[in-house]
Amino acid sequence: MQTILISLMGEELPEDIKVVKGDGQQMEITEYKSRAEQQEDWAPGWEAIDVVFDQLYDNQKPAHYGTELHKRAMLGGDQYLDGFSIYESCNGYKHILTYGMSELYVNEEAFGGEWSGWGYEMTFKLQAESAEECLWACDMLANLARYTYTQQRFFEPLQFVAGNGTSIHYGVESDITALLVVNDTEAKGIDSVHGRVEFLQVVGITERELELLKEDFTLAEKFVEEMKKDNPYLVTDMGRKKSYL
Repeated sequence: MQTILISLMGEELPEDIKVVKGDGQQMEITEYKSRAEQQEDWAPGWEAIDVVFDQLYDNQKPAHYGTELHKRAMLGGDQYLDGFSIYESCNGYKHILTYGMSELYVNEEAFGGEWSGWGYEMTFKLQAESAEECLWACDMLANLARYTYTQQRFFEPLQFVAGNGTSIHYGVESDITALLVVNDTEAKGIDSVHGRVEFLQVVGITERELELLKEDFTLAEKFVEEMKKDNPYLVTDMGRKKSYL
């Protein structure tokens, strides 16, 4: 399933319009402009995302990896994400979060929109011992972001992403060769000052599972439910051999 996103420019917002911030409070455009003037580094979209994960992980300080400024696409580079946070789950996995698919920084044209940027950030839950062991997965998410921005195609729940038949972790042998997109099993979507932001989780799947899904897309929901019986958080285990289809 492929979907093209067509971005439409909205009309100028009236001064009295109010939108919901990530913490559930309302903000007027005048307050938005005032705060932007007073705080040069204000990133309201970023703050809204952090509210969700601060609540999910009880204000845990995650390992954060920022993209070098000169490598960011807005400055001529080929990186479309501004960074990643990696949280430690009490359920025994790392929870990786992207920043950059939604509108992170001050943008008056984006204020009060229906969707913030592409309307989502990506997540990935990986069975790993340390944040450093997750960096290859951050590169994978960066490649997905590059695809979206350069091809103008966004991802949706129950969409699969095929690879070249080899492990999604380059150089490491694994039966996990492709991805399936689902709604994050824990992080719920929010309404930010720039619009709605969902959290789309990518889940590693085997080549057999991919081929069966390609033959019959309607199996996707069954596949997710079967996996959840053993793996309720849909954590990607690169050592998995069992097939759920």
